[in-house]
Amino acid sequence: MTGEVWILGGTGRSARAIAAALVEVGVTPVLVGRDAGRLAEAAKGGRTVVAGSAAAMAEEIRRQRPAVVVNTVGPFTETAAVVVRACLPGSHYVDLANDLAAVSAVLGFDAEATAAGRTLVTGAGFGVTATESVVVKLCEGQAAPVKVRVDMVPSLETEAGPVGEALAATILDGLPGVPGGGRFDGRRYRGGRLVRAAVGAEAARLVLPDGTTVTTASVPLGELVAAQRASGAPDVVSASSEAPSSPVVRAVLPVAMALLGNARVRAFAKRRLAAVTLKARERPREHSWGHARLEWADGTVREGWLRVGEAQAYTGAVPAEVVRRLLAGEGKPGAHTPAALFGSSLAEACGGEYLV
Repeated sequence: MTGEVWILGGTGRSARAIAAALVEVGVTPVLVGRDAGRLAEAAKGGRTVVAGSAAAMAEEIRRQRPAVVVNTVGPFTETAAVVVRACLPGSHYVDLANDLAAVSAVLGFDAEATAAGRTLVTGAGFGVTATESVVVKLCEGQAAPVKVRVDMVPSLETEAGPVGEALAATILDGLPGVPGGGRFDGRRYRGGRLVRAAVGAEAARLVLPDGTTVTTASVPLGELVAAQRASGAPDVVSASSEAPSSPVVRAVLPVAMALLGNARVRAFAKRRLAAVTLKARERPREHSWGHARLEWADGTVREGWLRVGEAQAYTGAVPAEVVRRLLAGEGKPGAHTPAALFGSSLAEACGGEYLV
């Protein structure tokens, strides 16, 4: 095994942010991707590995055995399991997944990772880390709550360019393999089990600590399983300011979801969405926020926030800090989400600030 840190998808925006954050702590990563020219430009003289698919990346991981592999290549429902299997038993694994299906799939490798003595960390981006960290913070020294709601409020600066195939697939592929409902249903925890829930339901108007307001609504993200595991609560909802919350959109959603159940329609929709060109946009607010509200059986309610900067920048800082800790031997064999492994201090080490 080498002491190298590999970033898969090395020319993407997230990969560039992670690479920059790693360099700041003295780690020069190896960038891995399919375009040799773009890799060389991004690496600025550093080592690169050319691999044109998740399968090819997995083969190089098995052959060269880097110390840590950071996976930024979506859709994670297609790439995570392939790369995790290649990492075991030789490499630690970190990814940025925040879709429920992918996060759940990586956590399902816990026994294999424990047996191999390796650490898998899924959800090491803004959404899972920001919300889960608040839950961990509020649960410190407490019994398990009975209800948890987490809200993700990202402030993202958008780069001009196409949506791309990976993001389009992540948005439109639904929740393959997730129990509790259909592929295109929402989810929540009730009685400790995943059950069907409407996407965009349970809308809430939140007053942010800076005095501004935002509406969030339920959406089945990786934050859901992370919050449930971190708290032990039987009743958990995950919500986001990016979820559709207007009555009109919510009325149309069931029809749209039904159409996506047709493979041909879904493939067509993914092609069209991938080709959509986004305009550059400044971030809508100064800060991004993770929020959690916990309720205990005796009626006690605790609420907290994590304040960070631009969400994409935080998505670079978190995996870099996770990698630093793994290289320092601070990991634990098994499959984890970030705050469940490293505690609430991880978010602060990445520049976050709690308001409880």
